[in-house]
Amino acid sequence: MEFLNPTYPPLHDPALESLSVGNLPASQANVEVVSVHRRQEREQTKKLLEIFLAICHRAKVEASIVTTDCDQVQKGIVELLNRHDARMLVMGAVPENCMKVKKSSNKANYVAKSAPIFCEIWFINKGKHVWMREASESSFSPRSSSSTSTERRVSSDSDSKVEEESLYCQLERVRTEAEASRNEAFEELLKRKKLEFQTLEAISKVKIFDSAYANEVKLRKEAENALRNTIEEREKLLEEKEEVTKERQRAMRNVALLDSRVQESNRRRTMLLENCNLFKRPLHLCGRKSRLSDGRKWKLHIGLSDGKIVGKLELLTVMGCLGLLKSCLSWRNFQYLICKPQRAIFSESFKLGQGGYGYVYKGEMLGRTVAIKKLYPNNMQGQSEFQKEVQVLGKLQHPHLVTLLGACPEAWSLVYEYLPNGSLHDCLFRRSNISSLTWKVRARIIAEISSALCFLHSSKPEKIIHGDLKPQNILLDSELSCKICEFGICRLVTDDTLSCPSFRRGTEPKGAFPYTDPEFRREGVLTTKSDIYSFGVIILQLITGRPPFGLVGEVRRTMSCGKLASILDPSAGEWPTFVAKRLVDLGLHSVN
Repeated sequence: MEFLNPTYPPLHDPALESLSVGNLPASQANVEVVSVHRRQEREQTKKLLEIFLAICHRAKVEASIVTTDCDQVQKGIVELLNRHDARMLVMGAVPENCMKVKKSSNKANYVAKSAPIFCEIWFINKGKHVWMREASESSFSPRSSSSTSTERRVSSDSDSKVEEESLYCQLERVRTEAEASRNEAFEELLKRKKLEFQTLEAISKVKIFDSAYANEVKLRKEAENALRNTIEEREKLLEEKEEVTKERQRAMRNVALLDSRVQESNRRRTMLLENCNLFKRPLHLCGRKSRLSDGRKWKLHIGLSDGKIVGKLELLTVMGCLGLLKSCLSWRNFQYLICKPQRAIFSESFKLGQGGYGYVYKGEMLGRTVAIKKLYPNNMQGQSEFQKEVQVLGKLQHPHLVTLLGACPEAWSLVYEYLPNGSLHDCLFRRSNISSLTWKVRARIIAEISSALCFLHSSKPEKIIHGDLKPQNILLDSELSCKICEFGICRLVTDDTLSCPSFRRGTEPKGAFPYTDPEFRREGVLTTKSDIYSFGVIILQLITGRPPFGLVGEVRRTMSCGKLASILDPSAGEWPTFVAKRLVDLGLHSVN
């Protein structure tokens, strides 16, 4: 015996799902609710079939349960009959007579019409056999006759009827319990949904709180870092202020010392002028005597009261004594340069370098080491003009100008003081033994160059233009203080030679003039703007430590991008941002 169970849905119309709130179409119900409902129905159906199976076992009838999934009960029954070749089917029916069954029971009517013809169908209502669809004659078998006798035996047995009534009561009780369980499950489902929604809201609030807390921690760290950086910058500024104050105090002391030296020099100058006035009358008398003896030599000794300055002149003629005395006070005419062999003074072993105006040699004169600048004679003016201009340059005295000690017009040579530390170019590009210049030294050098240029450009009665300002012409002393050399040499050169491009090419590589004012290259006229342009390029070199070629354009592009730190020379130490920016602005303003 097999119990047929079409499970979807087994007890009612498939178009409706019976919920706790009434019949609701399955298409409109929540998928999860429908799934729970159908699972409960399967469990209820399983319990009911297990009760039937227990009854069969007690009656010692071998039985089993067969299930299938189908949209309609009657179709599921017919499908199981065809699948298992069932010869006999017992199913419930509501009415009490055959005619009523056929007219009112759709399931019974459908099964009676659609079941295989070899299957005999019994319709039972309240434990009574109400109708039977007989199988075809060809399909009758001993099994069907045995089933008929069994049916008669069951219907005649009163004990079986009692069991059926008890089973019916149990089924009603199970159905009621299942309905209550389904309602409870639905309520639990609603509660769970509500709890899940509340849980999601709580999780969302926790995430928002965590995000706000993390943002607050981040802002707090940023504020702490900003405060720490501000404190560090303030400490650095205080240290720099202290250093600047110390340097200012040292500068004030130096200024006071220089003032005292200037006063002492003025005092000595006054005394010397007074002594010179004392010798005017004796010299005048000597002048009258010189007409009687032109070829005699005279010796004149001059001594000051303090014993610190002693001058000795040996004159060929007494008439030139006074003029020679005045020239001796400012610069010397080294005529004996032409008396010595050229190989002794202007030897290759003593050559210090070569520039656009001539060669530089190292020599010894007056008991001191000097630098001798031998100019190219083909480009020079006449000797009288040369001597006149040299006298003008010899009167220029400034702490940051190389001192012109004298000249030899016959040899076209200028004699300067000697500075052993070389040029700014050698130090900047590590061609000397001097350690790298710090940013403070570089800033001081810029100020010193500016001071020297202001002095030259404001000289009276005529401005002095350097005309060839570059790091090679800026020398360093033992204190790394700069002194500009070759100033005013352009005054000694003819205008035609000065405007010739091949003359200014000198030793510059590839014929480039990175320090030359573009306006001078166009018009060929030297002005103070030419020195200012060269000064601007030197400022940018001191800040970046790079060659001058294309440097102005590179610095402009970097400043427009706001990346000043990327071009600063790291060998100068850590540049203060405000100092570096102001110096770069000064350099760009100068070249503009």
